Amino acid sequence: MPDLSGKVAIVTGAGRGIGRAHALALAAAGAKVVVNDLGGSLAGEGADLSPAEQVVAEIEAAGGEAIADGENVADFEGARRLVEHAVAAFGGVDIVVNNAGILRDRMLVNMDEDEWDAVIAVHLKGHFAVTRHAAAHWRERAKAGEQLHARVINTSSPSGVFGNVGQTNYGAAKAGIAGFTLIAAQELGRYGVTVNCLAPNARTRMTEETFEMGERPEGFDPLDPANMSPVVVALCADDAQEITGQVLHVWGGAVNALQGWTSGELFQRDEGWDADGLLAAMLERFPDGAAPEGMVAGMQKAGGQSLRAS
Repeated sequence: MPDLSGKVAIVTGAGRGIGRAHALALAAAGAKVVVNDLGGSLAGEGADLSPAEQVVAEIEAAGGEAIADGENVADFEGARRLVEHAVAAFGGVDIVVNNAGILRDRMLVNMDEDEWDAVIAVHLKGHFAVTRHAAAHWRERAKAGEQLHARVINTSSPSGVFGNVGQTNYGAAKAGIAGFTLIAAQELGRYGVTVNCLAPNARTRMTEETFEMGERPEGFDPLDPANMSPVVVALCADDAQEITGQVLHVWGGAVNALQGWTSGELFQRDEGWDADGLLAAMLERFPDGAAPEGMVAGMQKAGGQSLRAS
């Protein structure tokens, strides 16, 4: 395991599921961890610090250092206070794992404004707000002459990169996070910060409410949230300094470095197109039509091309 001793990590949404697994793994690697969790319901309602406190207790019982934090990452000032809490408690921030999220699934024709706004706020704005304040902290350290090995690990979803019916709000936020990762990686590299992103497949309270996850197998469980955390720890190692802007689909022992928009099918005519000509060319190229594959087909295809651990 990479040695993260002396590093300080913020993990949002760390009271349960994937975030909890990340917090435990980072602490086991030697990092001091700020366990952030508002402690609300799946829909983002209410607040309860006890899930974060329980994870802190687990880390301390194993000999690590951690503190609980209940700030709402969708609140810009709350995100600032979260970063300041880490700096005050541990002297700085080296790692940000943006993981907090909620669900308010609904078919598009039935979705109301609050269901859209709440999901976009927690996922997309939450990623922006925490990263923005951490980035300001890192810029000041870099300007002072410090050579940084700082990390941002974002959390997208197969729903965001492949698309899933009933999740226009969640999928749009998660697709936005993938795009945010690509741009933030380019902007923050000058300060010694890498920015990467996971698109995890795991059994959590969020996914079990949405999908049929099947029985828990004996032995290795490909949907165990803990399968995601070695990827986070690896990306946080100093040796991973040149790996940035990647979106990694993780499913069991498969880690697939996804490729974003590609040139795909090219329709080109030197003198330019008129509508009739372009339509005819499209119908010839797509005699059976063209439509998104959807999440299940996308995941299956990605899994077939994955890098599998030996």
